Amino acid sequence: MEAPRRLGLMLLLPWVVCGGLALFSRLPPVESVCPEPCDCQLQQHLLCTNRGLRAVPKTADPQGILTYSLGGNFIANISAFDFHRLAGLQRLDLQYNRIRWLHPKAFERLALLEELYLGNNRLVALAPGTLRPLAKLRILYVNANEIGRLSTASFAGLGSLVKLRLDGNALASLGEATFSGLPNLLYLHLESNHIRWLSHGAFAGLAKLRFLDLSGNQQSSLRHPETFGPLRSLSTLLLSGNSLQQLVGGLFQHLPSLAKLSLSGNRLAQLAPDAFAGLGALKELRLDGNLLSHLPATLLEPLRSLEALDLSRNVLAALHPAAFGPLPKLRELSLRDNALAVLPGELFTSSLALQRLELDGNAWSCDCRLRGLKRWLGTRHSQGRLLTVFVQCRLPPALAGKYLDYLQDAQLLPPDGTDCHSGASPSSSPPPATGQQPREQQWQLILVPEGLGGNSSHSPAQGGPGSLPSASTMRLLGAQDGPAPARGSGRDEPTPTASLPDLLGSSRPSPPLAGPAWPRRARKHHLAPSAAGAPLVSDPCDFNKLFLCNLSVEAVSTSSVTVRWWVRPHRSPRLLGPVRFRLLFDRFGAAVKFQRFVYLAEQSEPSATLRELRPDTPYLVCVEGVLGGRVCPVAPRDHCVGLVTLPNGGTAGGPDQQLLTLVLLAVNALLLFAALAAWVSRLVRRKMQGRRQAAPVHVRQMYSTRRPLRSMGTGVSADFSGFQSHRPPRGTVTCALSETDLIEFPCERFADSSSARRGEDHLLQQRFAD
Repeated sequence: MEAPRRLGLMLLLPWVVCGGLALFSRLPPVESVCPEPCDCQLQQHLLCTNRGLRAVPKTADPQGILTYSLGGNFIANISAFDFHRLAGLQRLDLQYNRIRWLHPKAFERLALLEELYLGNNRLVALAPGTLRPLAKLRILYVNANEIGRLSTASFAGLGSLVKLRLDGNALASLGEATFSGLPNLLYLHLESNHIRWLSHGAFAGLAKLRFLDLSGNQQSSLRHPETFGPLRSLSTLLLSGNSLQQLVGGLFQHLPSLAKLSLSGNRLAQLAPDAFAGLGALKELRLDGNLLSHLPATLLEPLRSLEALDLSRNVLAALHPAAFGPLPKLRELSLRDNALAVLPGELFTSSLALQRLELDGNAWSCDCRLRGLKRWLGTRHSQGRLLTVFVQCRLPPALAGKYLDYLQDAQLLPPDGTDCHSGASPSSSPPPATGQQPREQQWQLILVPEGLGGNSSHSPAQGGPGSLPSASTMRLLGAQDGPAPARGSGRDEPTPTASLPDLLGSSRPSPPLAGPAWPRRARKHHLAPSAAGAPLVSDPCDFNKLFLCNLSVEAVSTSSVTVRWWVRPHRSPRLLGPVRFRLLFDRFGAAVKFQRFVYLAEQSEPSATLRELRPDTPYLVCVEGVLGGRVCPVAPRDHCVGLVTLPNGGTAGGPDQQLLTLVLLAVNALLLFAALAAWVSRLVRRKMQGRRQAAPVHVRQMYSTRRPLRSMGTGVSADFSGFQSHRPPRGTVTCALSETDLIEFPCERFADSSSARRGEDHLLQQRFAD
């Protein structure tokens, strides 16, 4: 029984082994938790940034992953199964890819997702229902894509969303109740789009919204007073960089919590007296870069809490004495780069909290009408309540270039043809007719800082030929397209407005007209000092070549680096907007090359910090300008810099590797020199010892051919022994040889002549022959 059982087991064993192997071969391959091109050093964080990926990698056990970073790759599409196993994911980063299409079920399993970043891709639309499963989503970035239209269903189901970025897209309008499904939204970015039209119910349902950015769009007017009606909690509203020409009265009356309002960089020529009604909580108002020529006396009355007011880069020629009276909390006021010539002395008497006042860049006429302003400035400066205010005289010519603070009251004489009465404020009245103004002041009102000379209310009727500015001055102002107005013809000819966009569209405000007779200081608020009339640039290639320079690297660590550059003073057309920057950085030494672009925010400092870099890896970083959404097609080779990140555990404060290398080289050189010196000394010592031990040639050495005969012992012939018997007696002097010598020779034999020696040698040869 034992033998058959064993035989059966032996026959069955091969079948069992083969079956097990077949079953094992059918099992799916075990995938690693961390895909090969990714990094999983951080717990619960799958880092696949800048890996050159073209598809979403798969993982074997994704249940513990909370953060998934896939930015900076080449992913073009997101399928329905890319994230279906990541049910616990809370943060997903897909920025800086090439995504054009999202599957409607791509995020169906991500019910716990809280942050989704889809910025800087190529999305053209958000399909309805794509984001509906993300009930807990709080942050959504869809900026810098190509989305041209939104609907109510685009954001349906996102009841927990707090921040939404839609800037940098191609939106042209906002329809009714576009964001009605976002009741908890706090921050909404819509800047840098092409929005021309806003529905009066576009912001319905956003009762909790605090921040709204609509800057950099193409709106020409806001005429419906209920446009911002639902935004009861709004605290910041940015409308700068549009083409607004008109604001309906009471537009902001439903914004009781608004603290900051920016209307800079528009084309507002006048404001309704009730334009700011209802803004009792407003603290900051920006109206710079418009076409305002005057302010209604009651315009600022509702702004009881206003602390900062910017009216720079307008064409204000006069201000009402009570214009700033209703602003008891005003701390900062900017009136630079306007057409002001005089100010009433009582203009700022009620502004007790004023700490900063900017008046430079105006055509000040230092006459008796500025005595009240001079006394007020002196009092405030003596009390230490006001920073230095620069009021530089332009008229009369004798005081041109001097500052009001350093003038005496006796130098402030009445202007020609007028008389100053004590306490009178001529500037509070409308400006005098152009026929009554001095010839110099006539064209100064035309050539205002931004080249706004087309306002007919300030156009001169006549002037002397000597009042014309030079051609070089006109070029500095950027007025290449329009000829200078003719003078002396006796009829009104307003300044051409063909070049208005170029003259108004400076991203960096240009200083006013400056000539040899009107010196003025450079502006303090610029990052770099700019000369009068900064050049106008509209081509990104010219900007990279002429205005971008000095790229450098600093603060290098294992995973981050800071780069910094410098920008020369320039201007850009209004339609293109300010110049932005983008950084390109590439990794060397990798089989798969990649490129990543980082776009910086507008009006940011000329520096950037790159993060999530690999340690001990060489990188190439380039910077270039983006002007009006366009970049130069030529690669920015002139503005690139190479760097190597520090290795793991390395810090910038470690030992100096270069110094350590130099020390090691010096030590090696010293050791080599010591070894060479020892070898040379040994060689010299040997030679010296050889010379000291040198002696005359020994006899044994001369007759070394006979040494074999000594070892023969008894084999010596009788003749040879007979030759030895004739040696002299022992009393004679012999040559002392060594103890091994068998034959001793008399010393006299070595003193014989050569002939005798030859005879004896012949005799010896004959005997040996026998």
